[in-house]
Amino acid sequence: HVQLVESGGGPVQSGGSLRLSCAASRDAMVAYSMGWFRQAPRKEREAVVIIECDYRTTYADSVKGRFTISRDNAKNTLYLQMNDLKPEDTAMYTCAAKRCGGNWWNYWGRGTQVTVS
Repeated sequence: HVQLVESGGGPVQSGGSLRLSCAASRDAMVAYSMGWFRQAPRKEREAVVIIECDYRTTYADSVKGRFTISRDNAKNTLYLQMNDLKPEDTAMYTCAAKRCGGNWWNYWGRGTQVTVS
């Protein structure tokens, strides 16, 4: 079982930046694809960006060029650098993990709120 704990959210002004972190509970990140997801009030959860075990990344069109995902397997930590934030980025951001090559996101954190005004 992998536990994920996000941090780094908060209020920020439009155009500002935040860096989210997701700490994994065990030396497991190397065996997992990782992703950041977000859900705004009254909206469906969406995938923001995914980083595969081979470090390939897939970004949502809405964040391309503004957000950057990275992973430090040695520290069991996933990051999301968010620049040029917009009010529409306001959401609960959650990290998730799935086994390399797997289809299902097995593990989820509780999320960290990002509010852009």
